[in-house]
Amino acid sequence: MVGDTASSPLRDLLKTTKDGDWGKESPEEGFVPYRVIRGTDFPHVRVGDISSVPLRYLSESTVHRRTLEPDDILIETAGGSPDRPTGRSLLITERVLASLEMPATCASFARFLRIDRTKADPRFVYWHLQHLYANGAMEEHQVQHTGVARFQYTKFAESARIPLPSLLEQRAIAQILGTLDDKIELNRRMSETLETMAQAIFKSWFVDFDPVRAKAEGRNPGLPKHIVNLFPDRIDASDLGDIPAGWRMGTVDEEFNLTMGQSPPGDTYNEIGDGLPFYQGRTDFGFRFPNRRVYCSAPTRIAKKGDTLVSVRAPVGDINMADERCCIGRGVAGVRHKTGARSYTYYAMRTLEESFARFEAEGTVFGSINKNDFHNLVSVTPRPNLVDYFESVVGLLDDKIETNENQSCTLAALRDALLPKLISGELRLKDVERIIGRAV
Repeated sequence: MVGDTASSPLRDLLKTTKDGDWGKESPEEGFVPYRVIRGTDFPHVRVGDISSVPLRYLSESTVHRRTLEPDDILIETAGGSPDRPTGRSLLITERVLASLEMPATCASFARFLRIDRTKADPRFVYWHLQHLYANGAMEEHQVQHTGVARFQYTKFAESARIPLPSLLEQRAIAQILGTLDDKIELNRRMSETLETMAQAIFKSWFVDFDPVRAKAEGRNPGLPKHIVNLFPDRIDASDLGDIPAGWRMGTVDEEFNLTMGQSPPGDTYNEIGDGLPFYQGRTDFGFRFPNRRVYCSAPTRIAKKGDTLVSVRAPVGDINMADERCCIGRGVAGVRHKTGARSYTYYAMRTLEESFARFEAEGTVFGSINKNDFHNLVSVTPRPNLVDYFESVVGLLDDKIETNENQSCTLAALRDALLPKLISGELRLKDVERIIGRAV
């Protein structure tokens, strides 16, 4: 049992530790390109998204001391907020390093920990740090310094004691928790692939008009005949550009039902689940569905399950989908095609990115788009039977995405529930392995 074993200060388990290095923005003689992982990148990198990780240039004389290796642990030391204290950690896996496609280090508001493998399993230490962060044990090491929240790493490393069961047991616990994380990550990659496929279909059919152009030029559109027959064989000119014959350029108001959010009184908010989930803006948005943080007992504006949620304030144009009936605040609009087509609405809103970006740039302080401007955005109006067919095809992809995300939520809840019990030794490994086997 983990709870019956000895423990050690974190600092005594380290082979080495280094502060990060922000490097230079542009190349200079004696500097080499590096990916530099910031604290804000941790959540994205953890799920395999490295798109936000900046490219910087580090001095050749220092990189040998700062280059990350598999199983290094990054810990954030500055940049938190009242809602999200500093002290988050990130495990650097071989997959993460491979995805970065070049050497990497952490930014100056973080540091990396390299665990002495003869004393502790790095992944077990990582999961213990996750446990401490989730329990709020790191908050006592937060300080506010010149407006920036900082994490007192040195004091933490001296006081934080890591339980030390046998290395074999450490590895087993890390593997159990890692199995759940791996499945969550796999689900996310599958969902991203499915969404990319669906978006490509929408763009081909309703933005680039590929099947129509192919028919007009006497080429095979490469689609089954019953789908090809849904498209016209001619492109006509319009005041707003080329458009398939029989289609027209309309507005969002003509094609979609739009509900602009409205923030209820502050005293109706709660975190105990009373009322409907309340979404105020981008901070609540996840990969596809928003994250429940706050509820509202007296909702004023409501979005239905399957409505597309659009951020209408700072920034404008971020997209999510409601996975249940919910309350929407002034930073969010709910949108649905007048036919009720869920998937068509979602991908249509995704293609309005450039239009939304214009309102983001025009904001005097913060970008925003009002109801009238949203209504007047240009929207293509295809034949209704084509919308219906798109919904029948792509709706299946979106159903699979929803299944993946629901399973990931269940697995994340299971992981978070098992974490403290495994770390403390409250649960026996063989019992947990049976639970994991049923879950995945």
